[in-house]
Amino acid sequence: MIATLSNFLWGWPLIVLLLGTHLWLTICLRFPQRHIFRAIRLSITRDKDAHGDVSQFAALATALAATIGTGNIIGVATAIALGGPGAVLWCWLTGVFGIATKYSESLLAVRYRVKSRDGYMIGGPMYTLHRGLGMKWLAVLFAVFGVCASFGIGNMVQCNAITLLCNESYDISTSFSSAAVTFFVALVVVFGVKGIARVCTAFVPLMAVLYVMGCIYILIFNGAYVWEALCLIVRSAFTPQAAGGGFVGVSMMLSIRYGVARGLFSNESGLGSAPIVAAAAQTKTPVRQALVSSTGTFWDTVVVCLLTGLVIVSSVLAHDGIGFSNGASLTKHAFATIPYVGTPLLTFGIITFAFSTILGWCYYGEKCIQYLGGGERGRYFKWIYRFLFIVFIYIGGTQQLNLVWDFSDLANGMMAIPNLVSLLLLTGVIVKESRRGGVL
Repeated sequence: MIATLSNFLWGWPLIVLLLGTHLWLTICLRFPQRHIFRAIRLSITRDKDAHGDVSQFAALATALAATIGTGNIIGVATAIALGGPGAVLWCWLTGVFGIATKYSESLLAVRYRVKSRDGYMIGGPMYTLHRGLGMKWLAVLFAVFGVCASFGIGNMVQCNAITLLCNESYDISTSFSSAAVTFFVALVVVFGVKGIARVCTAFVPLMAVLYVMGCIYILIFNGAYVWEALCLIVRSAFTPQAAGGGFVGVSMMLSIRYGVARGLFSNESGLGSAPIVAAAAQTKTPVRQALVSSTGTFWDTVVVCLLTGLVIVSSVLAHDGIGFSNGASLTKHAFATIPYVGTPLLTFGIITFAFSTILGWCYYGEKCIQYLGGGERGRYFKWIYRFLFIVFIYIGGTQQLNLVWDFSDLANGMMAIPNLVSLLLLTGVIVKESRRGGVL
């Protein structure tokens, strides 16, 4: 039942709603993507005398940590296998238009954030729905699904990915690797948002640079096939039946569906997760942090997913479709072309991506549980949540998690619906704040 509901929700209903919101906000804000280079500059510039818990870059790094994960590596290959090479273009376009949605939801998070009794900034879609629209019941639903998703896609499945990889590649027992991941996560999360942000600030740039360098090397190695791969991606997005080169032709609708779905799932624009940490950023105006947050979608999908797609398609062409039926095997085969360090580099990337995703989602779930607890009770619920979150990491690393994957996908989709309601109903506020901040 859960699998059926998840497949239905992540089919056309949510794709149309999310992509429609992307386009609507892009038009209303007069293509805010044009400010992306300004936003990148702001992300590494401290906003002096601003209020918040962590720097703008630390907030961005934490959001990227939770967003960039195994989906950017294995997920893109799966989308290509199911939707053909044209899925890469639709995934990329989803990232381009998703910048407007990530900008908007982060703006609202800062606009409606509040300061807790212990002096921390808290916000996100639950506060936007509660304070901006007076829809407390919808805010509660968002928080409930946020907590559920944090235990699933943000916790158990990530640890499971790490333990299986260590077991298959280096014959390390799942119990030992699960215990190791649990221990290191516990060391970080006990220090709260500042500890999480500190680790993510160090991890994210390193893992992203190493992964991008690996992709660039493979593209140079496959240099004779890169232009052919790019042409095939564009052509197959509209005429996939002419794919060829080891690819099986699929309908154009399947190409759109899997490309858009993978892009949406990859960058989380519209899901409402990243705005939770954006609300903790040290910033004077909502617009400034909104611009910084929007770069997350740019790096995650416009850059990383595109590089991954080019690597996979060019590798398929270069090796005549070897291993194409299995996304994970194809990705390993592509990175194996890097002498000596290729496989360890991919292993390191997946482990660090999954580990940082656990840290980011721990923060998201914690803020949702604090909202549900309310007041002083929220502080006690926070520590209970951290304890349970750490325990479930070990459980996830030692179990088979097909049911958890389906449940996590369902919870993520249900998170998106209340958040998209707030974006559509508060479009006027977004436009007004953007005009005041000089974006329009």
